[in-house]
Amino acid sequence: MADSPVTIHEPNESGEAQPAGPSVQEQKQMEQAYAQMKRKMTMEEIGRKIKHKIMVLSGKGGVGKSTVSTGLALSFAQQGHKVGILDIDITGPNVPKMMGLDGQRLHVENKRIHPAQGHLGVKVISMAFLLEDEDTPVVWRGPIKLGAIQQFIGDVEWGELDYLVIDFPPGTSDEPLTVAQSLPNIDGMVIVTTPQQVALLDSRKSITFSESLKVPVLGVVENMSGYTIQGSTAPNTEVEIAAPGGKTKRVTSTSDGSFAVTLDIFKEGGGKTTAEEFGVPYLGALPFDPGFVRGGDDGVHRIVSEPEGASAIAFAKVVRAIQDQLTDGFDGGLEII
Repeated sequence: MADSPVTIHEPNESGEAQPAGPSVQEQKQMEQAYAQMKRKMTMEEIGRKIKHKIMVLSGKGGVGKSTVSTGLALSFAQQGHKVGILDIDITGPNVPKMMGLDGQRLHVENKRIHPAQGHLGVKVISMAFLLEDEDTPVVWRGPIKLGAIQQFIGDVEWGELDYLVIDFPPGTSDEPLTVAQSLPNIDGMVIVTTPQQVALLDSRKSITFSESLKVPVLGVVENMSGYTIQGSTAPNTEVEIAAPGGKTKRVTSTSDGSFAVTLDIFKEGGGKTTAEEFGVPYLGALPFDPGFVRGGDDGVHRIVSEPEGASAIAFAKVVRAIQDQLTDGFDGGLEII
């Protein structure tokens, strides 16, 4: 038979035996439990200070999810709102570079992390701020990543915000699950896709994933939806443009000689079809804009460099569609039934 556990007693001042104090391991466990409880309470308080919390997901990489996340945040800020971006992509953080914050470091005061501020006053938290070298890989196992995510939520001095946009790595894994369980009253998810079939297949998985988390889908955004060629020629002249697939498009110039032709590089309408199939809102399409590539490298988002341009207008329409969903019943993080 196994030995019974032995309780060690130590004498008190009167000489009577009493139970010994907690061991070093027990003391450490109690401290960890207290820290977790305190962080949970802090996250709940932070959740109350942030009016709207929006998760931005994509089923696969390469669909421009971070570009969409920063574009949404800047569009909200253009309206005069207080906005923050939480970059949850631990191993591949790109948001600081897109926001003109490359090389910045975070300020810590009274054990609270203060976000960096990018264009239009948008507050930004990202793993990129903690790396000594941008080429340094983050090789962390799941539990460490999840602990860092909870710190990014609970230990950050976000202050009062109207919108917090949360940018995730591609896929449906630990990161969105951790945020959904840690941050109360999430309003919903924005699913980013491109028109081609492979991206649409993965976007469907993201929609199903949201249902499993009981977080509503605010809608689907179709990124890289079409590339518009603009030019000028003689007034009222027919212009022929080579299109993908060996096709051609014809358009007649206006009375001042200007013309515009939109080419569907990655097909068209797939995002809207997917939204209709799953019964979720379609938020709109964003153009294929090479300026996003230059802006991302230079740290000046297209919305900042051309606030009245076609891309900024497209983002503004998507933002209004999101705000309509929040007003029409998603406000407060309602669950899908």
